[in-house]
Amino acid sequence: MPTLEAKDTLFKKKSTLNCRGKLLSLEVPLVMGILNLTPDSFYPGSRLSSADEAVRKAEKMLADGADILDIGGYSTRPGATDISLQEEQDRIIPAIEAILQHFPEAVISVDTFRADVAEASVAAGAAIINDIGGGLLDEAMFETVARLQVPYILMHMRGTPQTMTSLAKYNNLVVDVLDELQVQLAKLQQLGAKDVILDPGFGFAKTVEHNFELLRHLDDFRIFGLPVLAGLSRKSMVYKSLDIDQADALTGTIAVNTVALMKGADILRVHDVKEAKQTVILLERTKL
Repeated sequence: MPTLEAKDTLFKKKSTLNCRGKLLSLEVPLVMGILNLTPDSFYPGSRLSSADEAVRKAEKMLADGADILDIGGYSTRPGATDISLQEEQDRIIPAIEAILQHFPEAVISVDTFRADVAEASVAAGAAIINDIGGGLLDEAMFETVARLQVPYILMHMRGTPQTMTSLAKYNNLVVDVLDELQVQLAKLQQLGAKDVILDPGFGFAKTVEHNFELLRHLDDFRIFGLPVLAGLSRKSMVYKSLDIDQADALTGTIAVNTVALMKGADILRVHDVKEAKQTVILLERTKL
């Protein structure tokens, strides 16, 4: 487990994210709305089939209080179908351009593990790269985000979306995840990457029990002095624990998001923006 003290971190503690010159304050937790340009994302309610649909969904999310819009074109659910780089770009780039044409002040994140997709997305106007592979699925990713100087979400995962379920074996879950993230953080630091955000990777090479253990220890991930993102929305840890369908998992999602915020999460990645924003507002009111 990292031996870093809170005052001795790999990265200087940041209170803002620089998103193409727009500063997003982290004084109050941010809400990231999920836009999936995929036919097979794990939650059917998040699937969009065109750039026009993405614009309409983005409009609602922004009205509901989304601080960031996270666009994905490659489903990363367990056992997801692999697609080509070109197909992923063809899904993502038109959506970025269309959303920014209608909402030029929107902050767009792109959910990709491919460096070429990340580069094309930033060229199209994206401000953040959200890498579920944590730099392990494309060796060019770290160099790319460091050169582009965009905020980068480093998520913990093992294997690929097709193989990760078989790799959910740990000696000590929290220690192992922190250690594996620290290795990647050191590489990013050496390359000069800025505004790195940590994501423990709920549901990625983790069992339901692992997910709850990570949630209980989410505050441990603040040891690096970096913002922490929690992606818990409608995941199996919620609906399997409650023995319900994903469509009925909103209340459970609010519950685990509340715990994440109380454990220090800086960003909530969600399908249901309005409810997440209300959760943030109410929890902020409880602070002295």
